[in-house]
Amino acid sequence: MKATAVAHPNIALVKYWGKSDVETNLPAVGSISITLDTLTTTTMVDFSAGSERDELILDGAPASEERSRRVRSCLDLIRRRRPGLPPVFVESENSFPTAAGLASSASGFAALVTAVNAVLDPPLGIDDLAEISRRCSGSSPRSLYGGFVELALHGEGTRVRPVLDRSEWPLEIVIAVTSRTAKKVGSSDGMELTRKTSPFYESWVSGSPYDLALARGAIASRDFEALAAVSEASCLRMHAVAMAAQPGLVYWTGTTVECLHRVRALREEGAPVFFTIDAGPQLKAICDPAASELVAATLAEVPGVIEIVRCGLGDGARVVED
Repeated sequence: MKATAVAHPNIALVKYWGKSDVETNLPAVGSISITLDTLTTTTMVDFSAGSERDELILDGAPASEERSRRVRSCLDLIRRRRPGLPPVFVESENSFPTAAGLASSASGFAALVTAVNAVLDPPLGIDDLAEISRRCSGSSPRSLYGGFVELALHGEGTRVRPVLDRSEWPLEIVIAVTSRTAKKVGSSDGMELTRKTSPFYESWVSGSPYDLALARGAIASRDFEALAAVSEASCLRMHAVAMAAQPGLVYWTGTTVECLHRVRALREEGAPVFFTIDAGPQLKAICDPAASELVAATLAEVPGVIEIVRCGLGDGARVVED
């Protein structure tokens, strides 16, 4: 009745932004991502702790009511499939800033469902785990797999599948951390504000299948330039549609913008690197391993960069020994 799981955050190259059904947290568009290896969420669940209700400790302290509510909702979805599960004590720790644009929700719920599944008899299949985690964090199913991953719209739901193993195209990621502060507007609230008020939202949704097709082709052929073009375009379109909401959502800092310009300058000079930015101020530079030292050194020189984190492509969520 006790298990521990590890999951890694993922970064979307073709972005997900917006929901077609808020109640079921159904994305309005598909997405393609890469799973990272250095950043981790480690989650322990203990159904034998004697808790009176589900309890969450996050990064060494009791979680906020909102985060606890989301965890309880996830556990309730599991209980619908496996009735009789007692209240559980959950202890989760991120090796990176929480709620700051580094996909902590994605890795958090992927680790949670994987740990709980380890004590179920019989366990749930991965498609069930993906559906449960997706209802709590739209990008979480992608962290169940490693390497390149696609979350596609499928019927009235979604389907997540690996696209390419991490060993088949071992790119590296350099993250320029520009803030450790939790963002003021969370992704879910930001998506709904965008859907309701941005004049560009429908164009964003209708253009997504084209970007997904371009990215699939680029990944299949290991075409770095093609992947760079579609990834940067998807990133900028996502932020443009969010900035056009009322009030406009600006997740970037001045340092984020300067990092973006440095990455563009490096590519103009011949370095194989491109950028992407999720709903937060951290810039992620995806590059060929041979360029990672140069990219890291260049971004470290940008005033306002707090930390440089270097990652490769990682594995999916998995159970580990305590």
